[in-house]
Amino acid sequence: MSEVVKKATRESYGEALKEIAEQYPDLVVLDADLAEATKTVIFKKAYPERFFDCGIAEADMMGVAAGLAASGKIPFASSFAMFAAGRAFEIVRNSIGYPHLNVKIGATHAGISVGEDGATHQCNEDIALMRTIPGMTIINPADGVEAKAAVKAAAAYNGPVYMRFGRLATPIFNDEATYKFEMGKGVLLKDGKDVTIIATGLMVNEAVEASKLLEADGISARVINIHTIKPIDRDIINRAASETGLIVTAEEHSIIGGLGSAVAEVVTECCPVPVIKIGVNDEFGHSGPAADLLKQFGLCCENIAQKTKEAVEKFKK
Repeated sequence: MSEVVKKATRESYGEALKEIAEQYPDLVVLDADLAEATKTVIFKKAYPERFFDCGIAEADMMGVAAGLAASGKIPFASSFAMFAAGRAFEIVRNSIGYPHLNVKIGATHAGISVGEDGATHQCNEDIALMRTIPGMTIINPADGVEAKAAVKAAAAYNGPVYMRFGRLATPIFNDEATYKFEMGKGVLLKDGKDVTIIATGLMVNEAVEASKLLEADGISARVINIHTIKPIDRDIINRAASETGLIVTAEEHSIIGGLGSAVAEVVTECCPVPVIKIGVNDEFGHSGPAADLLKQFGLCCENIAQKTKEAVEKFKK
């Protein structure tokens, strides 16, 4: 059995910026005194004249990014998700979203998996916040391969994009040689007829593993990776609702306003079916090792399998 390769999506973010720098001479990178952590330092070392450290002033950084975009540059503005989406929200909304400027926000250290940094840095609300901004594209890649492809797609797209990356090294399951990223399109990873598990970010691999546990119990689970939260792939969701009649969502984010809410909004309009949401409940996180916290908050394959099994027994039998 081959060894599982793990890599943090923030690493792929930094690498991708360096890889596409020559292709996009107008690409510039901004950070808020966190380049070592966000991994924009990889770009900084290769292209120091195109890197701008704005200091611990995230709102100011977003304003600078907006100005650069208005003058024809392609700015990638980076910080932790709590600060990029939370602290700087008003500037992102009014200075980037409202004029629909070509700014790419690279938000790292999202979710419970930030670990020891604790509740103040564990941003479980960023997708919900960004979803409310008209015209904002939101991408939450599942592994390092998808993260790198997402950055390249974001650079090619003209408009504001919010990209969500993690601190924790997670399994790479996509094949870099064959993987193709298509913005706004979900990915069918496994077919099934009894229930559909729709996941995003690091929960995608957990969903795949959960489907194997369910298979042992005689439950056929379809697994879909939704890397683009907005615009969401309505077709793949409605097809799953129609064909399996039951949906379970899994995300490393609050169950309020994230993937689960987006999926529920889709199915209630076209094909109403039960939607069971797995994520961070209406509570704050706390400090601890990332792997332990993911287990504690039920963001693991075992809990996905258990909740899915309970849902099948309740709604399908």
